[in-house]
Amino acid sequence: MRRVDEERCETKAVIDLDQNATTPLDPAVAEAMIPWFVAGGNPESRHGLGRRARRALEEARERIAAQLHAEPSELIFTSGGTEANNLAIVGLASLAEETGANDPVVATPIEHPAVTQPLARLADEGRLKLDLRTEWVGRDGVADVEAMAAALTPRTAFTTLILAHNETGVIQPVGRLAQEARKPGVPVHTDAVQAVGRIPVDFAGLGVQTLAFSAHKFHGPAGIGGLLIQRGLTLKPLLFGGGQQRGIRPGTPPVALAVGMAEALERAERQGEARRMRWKAQRDRFEALLRRELGDHAVVRIGPDDPEARLPQTLNLAFPGLKGELILLGLDLEGVAVSLGSACASGAMTPSKTLEAMGLPPEVRHSAVRFSWGAFLDDADLDDAAHRVVQVIRNAREEQ
Repeated sequence: MRRVDEERCETKAVIDLDQNATTPLDPAVAEAMIPWFVAGGNPESRHGLGRRARRALEEARERIAAQLHAEPSELIFTSGGTEANNLAIVGLASLAEETGANDPVVATPIEHPAVTQPLARLADEGRLKLDLRTEWVGRDGVADVEAMAAALTPRTAFTTLILAHNETGVIQPVGRLAQEARKPGVPVHTDAVQAVGRIPVDFAGLGVQTLAFSAHKFHGPAGIGGLLIQRGLTLKPLLFGGGQQRGIRPGTPPVALAVGMAEALERAERQGEARRMRWKAQRDRFEALLRRELGDHAVVRIGPDDPEARLPQTLNLAFPGLKGELILLGLDLEGVAVSLGSACASGAMTPSKTLEAMGLPPEVRHSAVRFSWGAFLDDADLDDAAHRVVQVIRNAREEQ
């Protein structure tokens, strides 16, 4: 039976509405990378090939930094967002140990696992204390940064707040938290993996000390990301064995991937406003179509009412009375790729910690589905996907 279902899915054009997970590589980005995959030359070598690779690497660094309003020297290339977040968290924890800032890290439970898991590991090792409170998360998913700021002291190790949420699409007031944290002198980290390439990100303007991002979220290559580290701040490395990138991230930098990330980010920023306007229109039209066909009462939007407070290409919708995993499977058979508002642990579906922290009722948490897309889906694709969603929801209700 499973094979028949798979063959049925393969006969339909698949519409990828799971692009907060990853985005397809832009063909223009692939074209920009190809010469550097075949060119040879280690950017650390002193001969001609090495110098050529070094120039390409540093030009990519300058291009990326310019788009994020940072200095080139503030950018460290990493293998992706997970490493960038870990490098920041562990590095800031080490800095706190050195300075004696041993009051708890202030954060919320809605952070990505690439932040919460290293924090938990460091706490288990006794290297830091944690203050994670669900009361700092509103029912709309927006963090109460004033309440978080009230918990900061001059001895707080650091604080962290995700810039744009991977599940809900909520854009958090990170700049306000950084402004408040400046008073007691507390470092601020932000996970901007879902934000960079989708909304304007100004590292200098935000006022944070570290910022993580990843190329494959904005049609760049997988396997590379970056960590911006404010000038004057020195973090200890996670890895050892070389002096590359000031010793903060040793290892031979992947020139082709760096060039690809620079090209993808420049293209995203160059088309930024037009792309965001199109995404917002698609997002609102998608939701409106579902509400028209299924009824307002049957669709619950998760997140703030203000559309500007959510990522333009992300919708988290709940369909109370249904189970999210059954919706996902039904949509998979209909050729629509989505993700749930819940996480899969060892093959068992468990409620999303984010939706729990928001205080949403079980019938909403367990029926939540995340829809997210990128630059290469047009209005017809989104309309087609919406009609498939309507059919799956109707079928699921009839079968109950």
